Amino acid sequence: MGTFSIWHWLIVLIIVVLVFGTKKLRNLGSDLGGALKGFKDGMKEADTGQSAASTTQQTDDRIIDVQAKREDAAQAFHDNINKEQSMDKPASSVKTDHNTTVK
Repeated sequence: MGTFSIWHWLIVLIIVVLVFGTKKLRNLGSDLGGALKGFKDGMKEADTGQSAASTTQQTDDRIIDVQAKREDAAQAFHDNINKEQSMDKPASSVKTDHNTTVK
């Protein structure tokens, strides 16, 4: 019950040819070959596009400094906390004037 012998594969091939016909199998083979060729061409284009993008990044002379100072970050954090706390005050601490008149 191991692998199939060559005779088993020949019988399967004959049955497939009888069922589908040689013309349909030939069209299927050419379609498959065209799809593989298109895939290879697409991969080559992606590689050349990717290498062109990397060369433009290397020739770019602009430098972006993203290093943040620790003190500035801590101060900004405390400022945001204080801002949020002032916005979240309970309604009892908010003074309202109910004696307004409209002319």
